[in-house]
Amino acid sequence: MRGELLSLLVAVMWTFTALFAEVASKRMGTLVLNVWRMLLTILLLGIVLWWTCGKPWPQYASTDVWKWFLASGFMGFVFGDYCLFNAYIVMGSRFGQLFMTLASPFAAIAAWFMMGETMSLLALLGMIVTLSGIGISIMGKDDAGARHLKLPRKGVLLGIGAGMGQGIGLVLSKQGLMHYAAEIPAEATDVAAMMPFAGTQIRAIMGLIGFGATLLFLGKWRNMLRFFTDVRGAAAAMGAILLGPFFGVSLSLMAVGMTNTGVAQTLMSLTPILILWPSRMMFGTKVSMQEVVGAVIAVTGASLFFL
Repeated sequence: MRGELLSLLVAVMWTFTALFAEVASKRMGTLVLNVWRMLLTILLLGIVLWWTCGKPWPQYASTDVWKWFLASGFMGFVFGDYCLFNAYIVMGSRFGQLFMTLASPFAAIAAWFMMGETMSLLALLGMIVTLSGIGISIMGKDDAGARHLKLPRKGVLLGIGAGMGQGIGLVLSKQGLMHYAAEIPAEATDVAAMMPFAGTQIRAIMGLIGFGATLLFLGKWRNMLRFFTDVRGAAAAMGAILLGPFFGVSLSLMAVGMTNTGVAQTLMSLTPILILWPSRMMFGTKVSMQEVVGAVIAVTGASLFFL
């Protein structure tokens, strides 16, 4: 039961992570937010690794391990999070999180392509159900009764990109963990237990390089000072950082270790549903019954991948 409760807590944390990220993105810009997010995540994970393993960086990680996690960081953080945080600006966090249910189908396709994993009929059904749920949520009718897309096309493309980056990044991380596990000495049990945190730190390093280089290229590095001048934006950014890649990731790993993986992943994927009410309270966005039904169907489809 503790694992299930932790999984629900993670879903709640990721719900507020999305809401905080929407506020911070709109006030500080996605590049500034993500540079600070990656920088502080690296530092916080370094403290955790130092406390548990004696050194603030990934130990025993070979060049191959770094390559896999850097590739995962590029897809998941640089590409995926750039799309996600811009999707928050264009269409709001509730629709941004809805499109994150696409991470499961993209992960299944990437695992089939890169690792030779088979896709079951249940996974194929999950893809269809997930896409149907998203379609129900984002389609509307005009006065003449004709169906149309009620979201900006840019937002839809960003949402798809976010799901793609998250899904492919997950598979690349899995490859990194497999290589990492084979290289850690049997006696280094403390390092083995902290592999996901070390991998996340490498991913965040790639994120910092990608977002930082983009910020410098665009000549907007002075915008980093907004973190010190915009109190509300900085508070929202810290909320997104602590509840997302730090506490959220940590508790999600604990939850998976304390209960069935499928149950944990299904409960943690409830964010697109949980976010509907707080989004209405914080931003005054109207939520129709069609959107609620669509979110439930999309989450149901995503959960089929873990059964």
